[in-house]
Amino acid sequence: MQQPAAPVIQSPRTNHLLAALPPQDMKAVRAYLEPLPLPLKFVLFEHNQPQTHVHFVHRGVASLVREMADGTIVEIATIGPEGAVGLPLVLGGESMAARCFMQVPGEGARIEAEDFRELMGRCPALRSLMPRYALAFMNQIAQNAACNRVHSIEERAARWLLMTHDRVHEASFPLTQEFLGQMLGVRRPTVSLAAGMLAKAGLIHYVRGQITVLDRAGLEGVACECYRAIRDEYERLVGVPG
Repeated sequence: MQQPAAPVIQSPRTNHLLAALPPQDMKAVRAYLEPLPLPLKFVLFEHNQPQTHVHFVHRGVASLVREMADGTIVEIATIGPEGAVGLPLVLGGESMAARCFMQVPGEGARIEAEDFRELMGRCPALRSLMPRYALAFMNQIAQNAACNRVHSIEERAARWLLMTHDRVHEASFPLTQEFLGQMLGVRRPTVSLAAGMLAKAGLIHYVRGQITVLDRAGLEGVACECYRAIRDEYERLVGVPG
């Protein structure tokens, strides 16, 4: 019998970076925000192409990926309501050697690149917050690299599912085996085996590309240390969990 879905960690359906801004800075930023839906596979930027906007995710998961010479796609990091897509514009650049698209649909808001640069110049809190977020994001990339080297597929899958569960505000979310394989850097049969083990343990329900988290505490027990390490670094540097 399928267990009741695990409750989602409660957080406002808004971007945490925007919510952290003091009223004066937020008033300035709000004038430039353009709300927009973020459907599945929506592309936020392409490999080595100028980034025209900074996107703030309110709900959903954006995936930053690299495509290798043989066509293999591997995830580098993910972005949800804890962060923003467009760090080259924070760090003085325009593009990066990666592609970013919505892996789990949601909604958010964006600011044009020129307007964002102008806001960074006149909003002290935004100017202080964004580089700290950039460092937290770099820490996530470093943790992911270490995780992929030393932890089992089940541990990594549990970590990824927990991070997604935190970001979508729902117990269930769409996710195909193809996507999950790209995110974990493994082939579909390996994904099927890992998901099957988590489902057999009663931690998730997985059918027709839809995952439901049934036992969050149990999933945390299976996940590697990297889940907590990533969250702690976001909380330390930005003030909210990753």
